[in-house]
Parts: sequence; structure tokens; C-alpha cells
Amino acid sequence: MKSTQLAQISLTKDHTGATTNPIYLSTAYQHEKLGCSTGFDYTRTKNPTRSNFEEAFAKLEGGKYSFATSSGMASIQLVCNLFKPNDEILVSFDLYGGTFRLFEFYEKQYNIKFKYIDFSNIDEVNASINEHTRAFFIEPISNPLMFSVDLNPLYEIAQARNILTIIDNTFLTPYLSTPLKDGADIVLHSATKYISGHNDVLAGIVTVSDDYLGEVLGQFHNMIGATLSPFDSYLLLRGLKTLHLRLDRSTENAQKLAQSLQSVESIDEVLYSGQTGMLSIRLNNAYSVDSFLQNIKLCIFAESLGGTETFITFPYTQTHVDMADEEKDKRGIDEYLLRLSIGIEDYEDIYEDILQALKNSRKEGVSI
Repeated sequence: MKSTQLAQISLTKDHTGATTNPIYLSTAYQHEKLGCSTGFDYTRTKNPTRSNFEEAFAKLEGGKYSFATSSGMASIQLVCNLFKPNDEILVSFDLYGGTFRLFEFYEKQYNIKFKYIDFSNIDEVNASINEHTRAFFIEPISNPLMFSVDLNPLYEIAQARNILTIIDNTFLTPYLSTPLKDGADIVLHSATKYISGHNDVLAGIVTVSDDYLGEVLGQFHNMIGATLSPFDSYLLLRGLKTLHLRLDRSTENAQKLAQSLQSVESIDEVLYSGQTGMLSIRLNNAYSVDSFLQNIKLCIFAESLGGTETFITFPYTQTHVDMADEEKDKRGIDEYLLRLSIGIEDYEDIYEDILQALKNSRKEGVSI
């Protein structure tokens, strides 16, 4: 059913018989008379193409309201507006560096507190809650160390304590996980990644079921104005139609690769949750990350994920460059860690490219 829903997402039903939604580039909409509107007034507030995407995505998430933003970070910033000074948010200890950077800014600028904890440790979760705790911000599969967490006990705690649960579902997508159906309050994505799937769109998306949250986030979305363009909204609808095919293939490739790399002597650690196309590896210190990245031929050294191509990212100086060294050390984000977003190429081609790059990255005169 989910595959069919994706393949036929947001088909038009207008008089033309077109099977692809039109792109409405208009920024303004004509009114027949005072107090009479088509439902569209100004494109920042509402745009037909963006609405098509938002409505289709909300249905896919099992939610009621979706808000498409100009980037994944804009989606997190949109949610941050729900909080006020002295509020405290409990956050996944290991998470995307850009999110950490934004939270550091909000803490310094607005005195909103962010405490980083291990959500798999229920005792630590309960001990961390106080009268100022307003939300949990959770990456179900963390970035870049791929720790996974069982969300169900956290939903129970949050509901009992009147705490919001905010899930960054970028890695899993609605194809693999629909947290709103399970008990989450807010689900967000960097839609730049798997939702788009082609490394050609910068976008974010926030979805909720609650009417109050929908109203407040809708007001913020309009006031702030970091809304998604019509053309990018169209591209996301197009990307969703193949989400299941891309994720199935990249996951299959990643599962094979994670297993194969376990026995490669130049790799000290393979970090993989068992789901999605995302995994990380830690090279043995007898090997040079710089040489490895210079020697890859098929894979691409780039700072993103979720596309059709296999990307390799160096978190230490890319995704987590603004995180203090001591914070990176606490999390095990060192100068030998690489994050891999496995694409949909032939598995053997990916594996052979990584092996040959490793073979040519051994430091001279250094023994294991």
C-alpha cells in the first residue's frame, strides 16, 4: 500500500486530464471582490504547488498539517519558535552538527536550554526531566554514529509528563517510519535528503496532527517566510514517487556493505543501524582519511546524503566543523570517522571502489 501511495502521490484530477501537477509561479492572486478569496492570496502564505506537496506529505505521515520550508534547518528553526526563555529541551547526545549549532545559538541568544542525553537510557531520561522540560528532540538513528533508539518508552514518558516529542525523521522517512501514528507530536525532515533523492533541492518539512500546533506553526511559517518555492515543491513531489525504490535499493546495498566491511583490516569500526542507506566507518590510524578521499573514483566526497549517488562525508571538518573539539571527542567524532550515504549503484562497484581507495591510503612506514 505505501509503495502504491508513493507511486501515485498527488495525481491531478483537473479537467485537463494531466497526470502531473502544474507549477504555480504566481506570487499574487486576484480577488473577485472584498471578502472573497480563492483560498490563495499571497504565495508566502499559501501556494497551490506547495499546498499539493504539503497535503500529500501530511497524508503520507499520518498527520494533519505539513509546512514546507526552505531548508531542513529552517524546519528546525520553525519548531524552535514554540519555546521561550528558560524552557529546556532534552536532545539526542549524538546528532547532526548543524542542529547542534542552531541550538547553541538559541541557548546563547534566547536562553532556551538544550541538554544532551542518551535516550536509550530510560533512567537518564527520567533523571533529566525537570519543571522546565518542554520537549524531547530525538534522532531515531543518530548522525553520524548511527545509534538507534526505541521511541515507544519515550512517548509514554512524554505523554505522562506533558512533554512534546519532536522527531527528526530524515534518515528513516515516512516510508520506513511514521512517528505521528505512534505517539510523536512533531515530525520534521531535511527534505533535501531522501525525500528529494536527487541532490537538487534544498528543503525541509514539519508535520503535526494536533490542531493547536498546526495553527501556531502555520502562523510562524507565514510570519517568518522561510517557505518552499513552487518549483522545489514540484521536485519534492516527483522525488516522493520513487522514494520506496531508492530506499529499498540503498538499504540493500548498505546492509551488504556493512557486513563486508566488518572483515576489512583497514577499518576499525563499522557503525550501522541495520536500516536505511546510512552507515559510518572508522579507519584504522595506519590509514589516511585524506588519501582515501583522494583515491575514491566512483563514490563522491561531498557533504549531503540520501541521493542516488554514494556520498562520503568527513564529519570532523564538514557536518560537525562548528562543534567544539571537546564536544566532538565526547561523541567519538574523530579524524578517522567517515559517514557514508550509500546510493543505488551496483553494490559490487561501490564495494570495489572503497577497497581500492583503502588499499591506496595506507600511511608509509606505519604498521597496524
